[in-house]
Amino acid sequence: MQPFELLQPRTLEDALDRLADDEEARPLAGGTALVVLMKHALLRPERLVNLKRIPALQGIDWSSETGLRIGALTTIREVEQHQAVRTWFPALAEACHVVANVRIRNLATLGGNLAHADYQSDPPAMLIALGARVRIRSVSGEREEPLETFLVSGYQTTLEPGELVTDILVPPPTAGRRMQYLKFTTRSAEDRPCVGVAVSLGLEGTACRDLRVVVGAVSSTPVRVAEGEELATGKVLTPDLIDEIAGRAASAVDPIGDVRGSPEYKRRLVQVLVRRSLLGSVTEVSA
Repeated sequence: MQPFELLQPRTLEDALDRLADDEEARPLAGGTALVVLMKHALLRPERLVNLKRIPALQGIDWSSETGLRIGALTTIREVEQHQAVRTWFPALAEACHVVANVRIRNLATLGGNLAHADYQSDPPAMLIALGARVRIRSVSGEREEPLETFLVSGYQTTLEPGELVTDILVPPPTAGRRMQYLKFTTRSAEDRPCVGVAVSLGLEGTACRDLRVVVGAVSSTPVRVAEGEELATGKVLTPDLIDEIAGRAASAVDPIGDVRGSPEYKRRLVQVLVRRSLLGSVTEVSA
């Protein structure tokens, strides 16, 4: 690995100043992705800005009025284990629980995971299904953006030089909301997902009030199944309707063929997992 200078800011303002002064500097969060890229000489930054000592980027806050705030430096393991996440967003806790292994989850940060924009990752699809936004800061100010538009393509986001993700914001769930995250791997349970499906379902009586279905790890970004969501609005989710939504999901994705499966194989998996996740949500409601 090429030698580099490690900068150690203690405040967010100091970190932003250092990034603004040097466009070649790279922020360092958990390091699980960045360090691998550096070891393989895919990135050769001369300076890293270590964010780990900045309290403002850490921690989880919950409010029934504003929802969940997750500091960008919060580890995936901390999100998985946090009581408010497990109580109000159990599918998000599950999406974090199935990331790699516990060693990685104790190092990798949620903000770093999103900023890296690896398409074969579990949390992004579930966060999009929950309507999450990212808060972004630079020396020029602050902005918020839906995670759905923040992720532009594989390993590409809307972050500009000098910008940092500081928080992930998840709105409070409506009463009785059901959510599911299903992951399929072709090798060990610690493997990256071949397909990940996230569902967030709101009901009005027995009819669907609103639905979000997001397919992750298949295309270059998570894919919302907009046609299927519209099809479900105002209707009871019968097995036949669920089958139709699952078919729309399979048609909506543009799978990337790789060692985990061909595009045709992944498209079929999408159909199966969407069906299972919707049936699971409806069964949970009925129970």
